[in-house]
Amino acid sequence: MRIPCPFCGPRDITEFAYHGDATLTRPAPGDAAMHDYVYLRDNPTGVHREHWYHSAGCHAWLTVTRNVSTHEIVGAEMAHKEAS
Repeated sequence: MRIPCPFCGPRDITEFAYHGDATLTRPAPGDAAMHDYVYLRDNPTGVHREHWYHSAGCHAWLTVTRNVSTHEIVGAEMAHKEAS
């Protein structure tokens, strides 16, 4: 599988580290929903957004859209967009 890094171009997945679901929103500290955020995960099929870190390259954080059933990479973008 190759991930299209915005800076380095298409790179092998071994250069990246998976860092979880990009669709979750962290609740406020002390919120009762924190338990669910930390311990409960869905097991989606189809297209899903994930956080990946380019650990062996430019060290960019990416949000990768991937079909988890076929492993097809639909797209990748910077996880945090810079303010203009």
